Amino acid sequence: MRFMVMVKSNERSEAGMMPDEKMLSEMGKYNEELLKAGMMLGGDGLAPSSQGARVRNVAKKFSVIDGPFSEAKELVGGYWILQAKSTAEVVEWIKRVPFHEGEVEIRPIYELSDFPVGPEETKGGWRDKEAEARDPGTQAMKAPPRKPGTRRFMVLLKSDKVTESGTLPSQKTIAAMGALMDGYAKSGAILGGEGLKPSRAGVRVKYEGTKRTVIDGPFTESKELIAGYTMLQAKTIQEAIEFARGWLDVHAQTGIGDGEIEIRRVFELEDFAVSPDEKQGGWRDQEKEFRDKHSS
Repeated sequence: MRFMVMVKSNERSEAGMMPDEKMLSEMGKYNEELLKAGMMLGGDGLAPSSQGARVRNVAKKFSVIDGPFSEAKELVGGYWILQAKSTAEVVEWIKRVPFHEGEVEIRPIYELSDFPVGPEETKGGWRDKEAEARDPGTQAMKAPPRKPGTRRFMVLLKSDKVTESGTLPSQKTIAAMGALMDGYAKSGAILGGEGLKPSRAGVRVKYEGTKRTVIDGPFTESKELIAGYTMLQAKTIQEAIEFARGWLDVHAQTGIGDGEIEIRRVFELEDFAVSPDEKQGGWRDQEKEFRDKHSS
């Protein structure tokens, strides 16, 4: 099973304050443990919402709202993609994150086996393409390297009553979304993306000093929950906004209706100034090694 683990923002992260060297080192060691355990498939920090945007489609009318956004405690400040045998295994690992305060949300990712085979499916269709992309033995499983002059953007689809009900998208929606993604994938713009199961299948872990509190879903604030994501590389946030409009248009055209997407810049290594305290083999070298493995 795969899981998206979302770290909630706080006032410091929303103010653009970078973690100190001690925290970066601790997180580097923790991520190294996840890698050695074969659990970590990806992970990044997100820039504050002041550098982001939201795209809304209400009654077939699009609007773009620039950040920052006020509900800091519900925003995503970073994430991991983990694989594990169960939610309980992920929870035990997440309890060990070296946080002293804050909250993390754990959500299972939809797998191909969750979607029943439709009578209209054809060989070489969306299911076969998706299976090939997920096959660890194929080059498609690895994200293409960043193109010069681009940045990465996390494009987050907000939940609604449909996604929170656990209703699976129709074959029409899957085909339309697949066509949109395929065009971007061929250009190398798409670096990954998944749908998340409803929050009733999720768990939250709260950190208060050494205390860890586990809260089972569902969670009530559906407008701020995440239903799925796409990782995109683009030269400008405007390109990411256009992709978001296409995604929401699929929702409208296939009958899902209104929707909202949040776009956030992903922190890159070059965003972190080199500290005189850094050591060879430290967090920066570990992070670079991890990123190289997943893009080559």
